[in-house]
Amino acid sequence: MERGVALEAVIDGLLKDYLSRNLAARVLQAALDEVGVGFRPVVDHLTIRTLDIDRRAEEFLGLGYGYAETLNYDDWFAKVYRAPGFPPLFIDQAYPDARGATSIIPGWVARFGDRTLHHVAVLVGDIEWAIHRLKAQGVIFTGDIVGMRGGPLRQIFTAPERVDGDAFSVLELTERHHGFLGFSPPQANALMRSTVGTG
Repeated sequence: MERGVALEAVIDGLLKDYLSRNLAARVLQAALDEVGVGFRPVVDHLTIRTLDIDRRAEEFLGLGYGYAETLNYDDWFAKVYRAPGFPPLFIDQAYPDARGATSIIPGWVARFGDRTLHHVAVLVGDIEWAIHRLKAQGVIFTGDIVGMRGGPLRQIFTAPERVDGDAFSVLELTERHHGFLGFSPPQANALMRSTVGTG
């Protein structure tokens, strides 16, 4: 119970920081607060960028998260951690060797550190409708929906929030079907590329 309380405080702190600096997420939060749902219940997963996944994960492992899987991409990789009752944690970094030379992650971490969230994914029932409604509120999206209609996982990022001109955080919309709770390496790589041109 004590670890759960401590973990709750860490997650709530990360979300509070994220919401304070991401306009698209605040637009969604305001709508969810209006009907009494709140932002936290729709969180699908949290993403942290770092230079050392194992070191950054230590805090969460000590609070009840457990390692679930490693996902490998062209110039970066991620490890997924899970804890019952909490959103999955997706921590990513560039490969520490020559393969990571083209990754955008080290530059992002140098600018913003690894004590903040790069993005939060929220679970939606109909991604096209969610995009339509959020666009009506002024939210801008980057790229196209990644994942096939009717498939187990569909995702899209908002345009990045900027800090002094540098791309900082994004909001991800996630639509899941067929009980799929995992991540899709080709889709995550396509999402990463969707914000490359935007800084």
